[in-house]
Amino acid sequence: MAARSAPSCHLRLEWVYGYRGHQCRNNLYYTAAKEIVYFVAGVGVVYSPREHRQKFYRGHSDDIISLALHPERALVATGQVGKEPYICVWDSYTVQTVSVLKDVHTHGIACLAFDLDGQRLVSVGLDSKNAVCVWDWKRGKMLSMAPGHTDRIFDISWDLYQPNKLVSCGVKHIKFWSLCGNALTPKRGVFGKTGDLQTILCLACARDELTYSGALNGDIYVWKGINLIRTIQGAHTAGIFSMNACEEGFATGGRDGCIRLWDLTFKPITVIDLRETDQGYKGLSVRSVCWRGDHILVGTQDGEIFEIVVHERNKPFLIMQGHCEGELWALAVHPTKPLAVTGSDDRSVRIWSLVDHALIARCNMEEPIRCAAVNVDGIHLALGMKDGSFTVLRVRDMTEVVHIKDRKEAIHELKYSPDGTYLAVGCNDSSVDIYGVAQRYKKFGECVGSLSFITHLDWSSDSRYLQTNDGNGKRLFYRMPGGKEVASKEEIKGVHWASWTCVSGLEVNGIWPKYSDINDINSVDGNYIGQVLVTADDYGIVKLFRYPCLRKGAKFKKYIGHSAHVTNVRWSHDYQWVISIGGADHSVFQWKFIPERRLKDALHMAPQESLADSNSDESDSDLSDVPELDSEIEQETQLTYRRQVYKEDLPQLKEQYKEKQKSGTSKRRERAPGNSIRLHFVHGYRGYDCRSNLFYTQIGEIVYHVAAVGVIYNRQQNTQRFYLGHDDDILCLAVHPLKDYVATGQVGRDPSIHIWDTETIKPLSILKGYHQYGVCAVDFSADGKRLASVGIDDSHTVVLWDWKKGEKLSIARGSKDKIFVVKMNPYVPDKLITAGIKHMKFWRRAGGGLIGRKGYVGTLGKSDTMMCAVYGWTEEMAFSGTSTGDVCIWRDIFLVKTVKAHDGPVFSMHALEKGFVTGGKDGVVALWDDSFERCLKTYAIKRAALAPGSKGLLLEDNPSIRAISLGHGHILVGTKNGEILEVDKSGPITLLVQGHMEGEAWGLATHPYLPICATVSDDKTLRIWDLSPSHCMLAVRKLKKGGRCCCFSPDGKALAVGLNDGSFLMANADTLEDLVSFHHRKEVISDIRFSPGSGKYLAVASHDSFIDIYNVMSSKRVGICKGATSYITHVDWDIRGKLLQVNTGAKEQLFFEAPRGKKQTIPSGEAEKIGWASWTSVLGLCCEGIWPVTGEVMDVTASSLTSDKTVLATGDDLGFVKLFRYPAKGKFGKFKRYVAHSTHVTNVRWTHDDSMLVTLGGADMSLMVWTNEMEGYREKRPCDSEESDMDSEEDGGYDSDVTRENEISYTIRALSTNIRPMFGIKPHLQQKEPSTDERQGVVRGSRPPVSRAPPQPEKLQTNNVGKKKRPIEDLVLELVFGYRGRDCRNNVHYLNDGDDIIYHTASVGILHNVATGTQSFYQEHNDDILCLTVNQHPKFINIVATGQVATAPSIHIWDAVNKQTLSILRCYHSKGVCSVSFSATGKLLLSVGLDPEHTVTIWRWQEGAKIASRAGHNQRIFVAEFRPDSDSQFVSVGVKHVKFWTLAGRALLSKKGLLSTLEDARMQTMLAVAFGANNLTFTGTISGDVCVWKDHILCRIVARAHNGPVFAMYTTLRDGLIVTGGKERPSKEGGAVKLWDQELRRCRAFRLETGQASDCVRSVCRGKGKILVGTRNAEIIEVGEKNAACNVLVSGHVDGPVWGLATHPSRDFFLSAAEDGTVRLWDIADRKMLNKVSLGHAARTVCYSPEGDMVAIGMRNGEFIILLVSSLKIWGKKRDRRCAIHDIRFSPDSRFLAVGSSENSVDFYDLTLGPTLNRISYCKDIPSFVIQMDFSADSRHLQVSTGCYKRHVYEVPSGKHLMDQAAIDRITWATWTSILGDEVMGIWSRHAEKADVNCACVSHSGISLVTGDDFGMVKLFDFPCPEKFAKHKRFLGHSPHVTNIRFTSGDRHVISAGGDDCRLVTFSAQDRPTY
Repeated sequence: MAARSAPSCHLRLEWVYGYRGHQCRNNLYYTAAKEIVYFVAGVGVVYSPREHRQKFYRGHSDDIISLALHPERALVATGQVGKEPYICVWDSYTVQTVSVLKDVHTHGIACLAFDLDGQRLVSVGLDSKNAVCVWDWKRGKMLSMAPGHTDRIFDISWDLYQPNKLVSCGVKHIKFWSLCGNALTPKRGVFGKTGDLQTILCLACARDELTYSGALNGDIYVWKGINLIRTIQGAHTAGIFSMNACEEGFATGGRDGCIRLWDLTFKPITVIDLRETDQGYKGLSVRSVCWRGDHILVGTQDGEIFEIVVHERNKPFLIMQGHCEGELWALAVHPTKPLAVTGSDDRSVRIWSLVDHALIARCNMEEPIRCAAVNVDGIHLALGMKDGSFTVLRVRDMTEVVHIKDRKEAIHELKYSPDGTYLAVGCNDSSVDIYGVAQRYKKFGECVGSLSFITHLDWSSDSRYLQTNDGNGKRLFYRMPGGKEVASKEEIKGVHWASWTCVSGLEVNGIWPKYSDINDINSVDGNYIGQVLVTADDYGIVKLFRYPCLRKGAKFKKYIGHSAHVTNVRWSHDYQWVISIGGADHSVFQWKFIPERRLKDALHMAPQESLADSNSDESDSDLSDVPELDSEIEQETQLTYRRQVYKEDLPQLKEQYKEKQKSGTSKRRERAPGNSIRLHFVHGYRGYDCRSNLFYTQIGEIVYHVAAVGVIYNRQQNTQRFYLGHDDDILCLAVHPLKDYVATGQVGRDPSIHIWDTETIKPLSILKGYHQYGVCAVDFSADGKRLASVGIDDSHTVVLWDWKKGEKLSIARGSKDKIFVVKMNPYVPDKLITAGIKHMKFWRRAGGGLIGRKGYVGTLGKSDTMMCAVYGWTEEMAFSGTSTGDVCIWRDIFLVKTVKAHDGPVFSMHALEKGFVTGGKDGVVALWDDSFERCLKTYAIKRAALAPGSKGLLLEDNPSIRAISLGHGHILVGTKNGEILEVDKSGPITLLVQGHMEGEAWGLATHPYLPICATVSDDKTLRIWDLSPSHCMLAVRKLKKGGRCCCFSPDGKALAVGLNDGSFLMANADTLEDLVSFHHRKEVISDIRFSPGSGKYLAVASHDSFIDIYNVMSSKRVGICKGATSYITHVDWDIRGKLLQVNTGAKEQLFFEAPRGKKQTIPSGEAEKIGWASWTSVLGLCCEGIWPVTGEVMDVTASSLTSDKTVLATGDDLGFVKLFRYPAKGKFGKFKRYVAHSTHVTNVRWTHDDSMLVTLGGADMSLMVWTNEMEGYREKRPCDSEESDMDSEEDGGYDSDVTRENEISYTIRALSTNIRPMFGIKPHLQQKEPSTDERQGVVRGSRPPVSRAPPQPEKLQTNNVGKKKRPIEDLVLELVFGYRGRDCRNNVHYLNDGDDIIYHTASVGILHNVATGTQSFYQEHNDDILCLTVNQHPKFINIVATGQVATAPSIHIWDAVNKQTLSILRCYHSKGVCSVSFSATGKLLLSVGLDPEHTVTIWRWQEGAKIASRAGHNQRIFVAEFRPDSDSQFVSVGVKHVKFWTLAGRALLSKKGLLSTLEDARMQTMLAVAFGANNLTFTGTISGDVCVWKDHILCRIVARAHNGPVFAMYTTLRDGLIVTGGKERPSKEGGAVKLWDQELRRCRAFRLETGQASDCVRSVCRGKGKILVGTRNAEIIEVGEKNAACNVLVSGHVDGPVWGLATHPSRDFFLSAAEDGTVRLWDIADRKMLNKVSLGHAARTVCYSPEGDMVAIGMRNGEFIILLVSSLKIWGKKRDRRCAIHDIRFSPDSRFLAVGSSENSVDFYDLTLGPTLNRISYCKDIPSFVIQMDFSADSRHLQVSTGCYKRHVYEVPSGKHLMDQAAIDRITWATWTSILGDEVMGIWSRHAEKADVNCACVSHSGISLVTGDDFGMVKLFDFPCPEKFAKHKRFLGHSPHVTNIRFTSGDRHVISAGGDDCRLVTFSAQDRPTY
């Protein structure tokens, strides 16, 4: 039976043979101590060549595959594979973990690299995206993460010469990364023509932006920046796997087995070919190289490590070798010498010396080896092969004796008999053959009983029997040597086996877990002498069991190190060592066996420390020798805190139910009641399942918790104050060392810990995100900066926090069993202990992880359940109280001694300066000296000891003590019964607080005329409470059963109580003595009621579904009410005492006549007219509104109506107490709700005068007293907001602009689709028809040698023939006309004291100089910018933040002057960022997303760290802004929404704006926000009002501040004046911009002289004496404050797209025509709009005549107009078509006008015939709408491109279709704007599935071409470009859709017009220099 405990001996890892060279690279380095660090399997190895000694790091749980060395060369980072892989940073001296980085990668960690100063670490994952992640490794914190590449990444490195730059390389790519903020941005390396695109395997960074990389073909590629500048060909003849940089230069190693050394400029120094050296061999491949001074370390593919000294390079020293790739299965030990033999699939057999730790012989065989055995005399070595043969060698010289092949399948096991005469050979074809050794291995017999492959064999000691195991787990016996199966059990019984290596059999039953039939143990070996058994399994674990172990599930010690399956394990011949071999990791581990007697010393030397406990006693069976758990603890461990519905789920549930309920809620609902209630006193203390949760504060008040309330109790005044921030049960409480802050942890799906101030009762920080279900223990560190917490999830996670910042520092899994307590070490902030069931663990922090060591009990005791723990007077000493009443004393992790302290568990301990105090289940408080030698004093908690003046009554003597605290000369004691007592040092005890004990409390009754109430609960007590100022329990009486209900008689003299067993009693209300009792029912009595008046009748309702009516005087039952289908829940009498109203569990509302009990049907309309004596019903029309939207998942359990019948209070299953106006008709009434109870509120009652409401909690057993505050009496104090479940249906007002902004859906550029409805096959996909030349067999482009034909004409007429033609090299953004005002706000700001303004349009941030009009641009965004803000703090001058549209959008923070990006924040807001705001100090940034939740996020932007994030609102939020004086408070406004937010730690707390204080105020859509002093906030609404808020309560409304919506507000920081901007029609006194005083009482209006019918202001900003205004009409206007003069700074088109664009033939002017019905003339040189013509209709196209004197404009309605430029008079107009005109063109000779429309037509007009404009002809058979047209230079042809991707050529003016391709090829065109045709085939990109190229234009010089497309790109090509996918340059500046593009005269500029952004962008064209 000894197998119940683990063996007391131990294994220690002594040596590992092998090195992981396969599939890994760069994993071998010298440390600073000249040791060598590498890894094999799951172990990091530090090898000292001087001492020939290995140290092991064993913190990993699976194969290590990557390693990086810290620049100081002492620390090592290693990464592993696995489902949840982690990175360990460890010290190579001590091999202890320094930091653990986890919870980010999946699959594995492929590469690691430290940066130059070793502060940051980068890692690459093996997941599908190959995620790249940057860590602050000391803090264990991830700084940034980005997807790395679609294919594998092989190497990554920091650029050691440039900060924040990295390089990664891998399959067919190299990427150059920059880290900015939290964003890692890659740029792909450009291979160009310098080298082939290929896989890059390794890299090293050098100075001057140079990067050297090794490629798969053996070349070295040299990069400068991101471009490949040269290659060093043939550096190696095959792939270069490793590159190592050192002071002297670089070393490279390759697959060709060579090492090359290079100097710092990569010139070759020398080559070392390892294949040629004496240890070398063919096929040697180098995987890792490290060069330090004159030593070079080399790691090879086959697992060798060489050390080369440079001047003896041909004599490499072999430091380590192991088996190569292929599984390792064969293991045998020599019978007399310390030797081990291994054989593997690499076909080698190797003999290792266990003493010298070295390989002493090696021999290569023909076949893979699967098993081995050495004969007893040690002369022969037999090897079983994979092909079914076996070979016998002489051990001496490895020469062959015999080779026999009798089988076809692998030989898996062979063994010599103990007398050395036979060899048994087990094969995979289920047979065992027996061979005679002396007879040259002649076959003697075979054993054929098995049905499956043979796995293990053992001989009996006398060599007469053989036992076998097979793959089915069968164990069979055979007689030797014939091989006959032994059937009889008897014969085998006495056999003694020579060895035990079988996995099945009685003696080894215990190695298998209980209830498992898995076949995962590969090998065992028994040590008969030491009585231990060692096993090897598929999980990489080596275990020690006692031998024999008979019962399944025996205890063991386990050892990790192997990564995958351990294939074999053997004891050495003298049992000194255990040898284990790994299959996939092909490593050989040698373990030293440490027997019991030497264990103690060994443990003190080096306690194993690892993340997965090594010397753990874990096993699956229950500890049967641990005493039974104490009943109380047993009960407590059974408690589950899981909820069906968590409060966090409510918003989602509401949304789901709202969808269903949409239809039914049209009725206008009642307002919430005017009354409110305030929590006044709570009776109760949570002691039954919590410990150490009771403390004194700084000023001697007492802090504790009950239900969801933190309570601060003042014992002098007998008053309480409450922290109500929690919304569910609080489970733990800790006090800050200064005793002014408290931390409380609660139940929840994502439970939170609140740290709050006991003075102000405000939360300082809220921590959440890492626990599940609840937090059961918390503790502050001694300096008060950190907090430790433990969760109640399955692994009881332990988290260490920096609570002020709200940051998680470290996290670890605690234990499978419950943890009761966590304590931080008062001397070392990085250490802590946890104690719990069978659990005492000592932790230390390591970066992001915690490393735990189990307390070592040794011989002193057994691992017991710990209930409490404290630290002693030094950092090593700890004390814990156990469940058996002992106190354990620990030094470091060792148990030193135990002291008996209490009878029953020790629940609480407290450390004093000079001793300890303990409390236990025995109800005794004991004081101890400082070493637990003596008990100085004990106090028993007894009634007799109560002080004379003590309030309340002690329920029983010696209650179980759960919490103790000292201070102020007293001992504070909390008991399991919910009492809080104060023990004076001299002995008297005062009772301070008490409540019900464990069990639900349901019964509640208030007295008919006194301020007292009665409660009854499952704890079998009936209690009377005083509600007046004394707040105490007046009387208590024990009942024989728990009770469910109670009721006072109308005269207050009697008290009726219904019990759980179906009986009820009547007691005297004063003495609580029995008057009478009845027992007529079996089920619970659920409600009991006296009839009104004289109380003649008593109605008793039960769960049997009956109500009995008793006559009180005669004590007889007079009637029974039948007819309910379910249990009864509530009963009420009418005033006359003749009628009962009843509710049942099936939600029926029934009526019965009293006293007979006859059922009545009363229509619901009549029922409410009846006068009821009381109302506790929850059903019926009058209370339809009390049922929440989520009524299906939660019940309303109780209600109570005030005596004036106006307010109905309800309690429900989620712990909410709500007040409704009565009657609450119509669904989903409005209410006020209060959270204090945690789970269901079982009962609510108003007192007789309605002055108080009493509520009773079910599971939280607390009685809460609330005072009722009438409507008039209203201190401004925050009651929990009046949320009603359905948002009010009154809309928030309407305005077209607001609606459009709310409903706009932003196109993400990469997903944009075509703007024109094109159809057909795209040009680059069309099959080309052969031209005439090709038909005749002439290849185009190669002219026949003598050509008779005239030379081909120019494609394009060029007008600057005299100049040298130079292609355009580049386009530079020069000017942008327009500003994004239609759907963005607050996005124009002054900079540099008003000299510059900053704003944005499309994806460009623009700095515009007011004086000169010059612009400079920030162009790092890759999609439209939606919001912009400027940092107002003087420390961050000119710093701007902009947020953009995108699926994963980013916010850029940049310097407006030098356009440098300071930080990029990759957000979690999907779709886009719609608002940004800096905090008062400028260090924080607030952003709001466009995602469905409209997430609000706060960033520390300089570090790129996200501090907090939370869903903002379910509808659009327009603006969120920090208060100008705060870093923690901000306000968000949006659709029917205003919220006031506070940042507490990492949590965001929000309060909805409270409207109820003003009559008839309703929640409107809020559009803008500004701030005033004293916490005033102003919000602009859709109706033009401005709301003024004090804190979060509406205090007044500035009515009609504007006539239309108030879109913009600006708070001036220097004088507090506020600017508002709205939508108004200009009038004498009104204006769209107003300047107000600080309190918004007086204002001055400014008119914008824009000439528009109404002005709509979208942005305002105030500078020195000037107001800057941005309007919806894309204008930016500066208004002078003194003279109100307006100056337009920026103008643009209002609505797009801008389709028409024309450049003047000779000057730098251009025209634009847009959907807003205007044509505008722009001057590039003066950077402004010269003129604007409003046409009254949307314009589609515009064109200059060749002389520039006329302009033709085509309209969307089919009309076209010709204007004279000089006078802007109309020369002629015509409308021959009904559809839009798409292009209009003058012929080069000014004679014809061609008009192309969407009616698939081109009309010709002859201009020489005057302004009548009669059509002379038109083009026939155009297949689709016309896009672009171009005339030929001679005006005789017209090319037309159409909407089906076809281009046609017509003759002018006949309109005849020209079909002859040769003729077309000869035409010279005057202009080229077509996107179709062979000449421009190259402009169509591969990615144009949904999107199109929209426009093109060839330069006047005829050699450059620009295009605009649907992605918003402008591209520059050479012309012509007939090859597909031609090379080009791209330019960003537009939103999606560039609609038109043109060169100006002289090709000096390119103008492009935008679709979505209605912008005009001017690029200046830069020529290519001539060389």
